[in-house]
Amino acid sequence: MTFVFSPMSVVSVPVRGHVERFPVHRIYCVGRNYEEHAKEMGFTGREPPFFFLKPTDSLVVVEAGQTGAMPYPSLTQNLHHEIELVVAIGQGGRNISAANAAQHIYGYAVGLDMTRRDLQNEMKKQGRPWCIGKAFDHSAPIGPITPKGQAGDVNNAEISLQVNGADRQRSNVAKLIWNVAETIEHLSAAWELRPGDLIFTGTPEGVAAVVKGDVLAGQITGLDPLPIRIYG
Repeated sequence: MTFVFSPMSVVSVPVRGHVERFPVHRIYCVGRNYEEHAKEMGFTGREPPFFFLKPTDSLVVVEAGQTGAMPYPSLTQNLHHEIELVVAIGQGGRNISAANAAQHIYGYAVGLDMTRRDLQNEMKKQGRPWCIGKAFDHSAPIGPITPKGQAGDVNNAEISLQVNGADRQRSNVAKLIWNVAETIEHLSAAWELRPGDLIFTGTPEGVAAVVKGDVLAGQITGLDPLPIRIYG
């Protein structure tokens, strides 16, 4: 097979304890999936889950033991951090029940759903899609994937983000409105999940702006941390 130009290489994420890497298929994100974050964004209650996607090449892959680097994006004056548990799918399927969801999970990672909040809010006001606020270049930093057998009790893990050493976000994965298994059930009813899919499961309260020079440190108990610097 020949192509009119050379195709892009496969985007992949390192796996703790493995030479082999995790090849990425799609990136799904869950919106407003912690109650306190929903409230700070002006919403309340347990609304049905909703999803958006990021391009695979929006990942900023941070290797174990390194500090990643993310350029401050164009067109925004209000870049927000959103720390998230990322679920890596190892076995695909459609209409997966919550009871069977665990067998489809390969592992977990720490991720950031970076958001051009000003652009997102403007699109919301106009009733337009807000891909420009969420799906831009370098908008999805991610640390190494920990296989689920090594990750411990992820569903009750502490999740936190520090900016320049100061706490910004701190919560527990147990506070997800729709837990990991329920999220997989809802998501697989809308799309057929494939091996290599990543699911960013939502962020707790405390989202706020970062600026050039800030150093972010995302952590979830049992997983490799995600340190990253904003430059520009």
